[in-house]
Amino acid sequence: MKTFLLAFCALIATTGLMAQQKKADQAIQFKEVKHDFGKIKQGTPVNYDFAFKNVSSKPVVIESAVASCGCTTPKWPQGPVSKNKTDKVSAGFNAAAPGTFEKTITVKVSGYEQPLELKITGEVLNSDDFVKYQQSAKDKKTGK
Repeated sequence: MKTFLLAFCALIATTGLMAQQKKADQAIQFKEVKHDFGKIKQGTPVNYDFAFKNVSSKPVVIESAVASCGCTTPKWPQGPVSKNKTDKVSAGFNAAAPGTFEKTITVKVSGYEQPLELKITGEVLNSDDFVKYQQSAKDKKTGK
């Protein structure tokens, strides 16, 4: 019984501490957190800008934006973003290897313990498959 009571108290204390952590989405709000590139040609890099707004009462600084792999290159504002102002985190993807992909960019905002996650998805097609895809899309458009 003592073990149960001790475990229960530890659970309550841990839950209370977690509830007090400040989440980055209290400071910045992204217009969207996921982007699908669709089908892209192998070897043709693509980029997408994740727009956000500072919804806090003071300027915010993005400390880092870290990609889940080296094929994705994030860029973020290097200085403070003023209250009610907008900016962006850019995600570049090199499309070097064929296949489907889902990559994550973890955005850390200064003063907030819990980061935000952005995702990019899509499918990289080799040259031949990309030409077939384009022709198929063209045929559908023209009704062939």
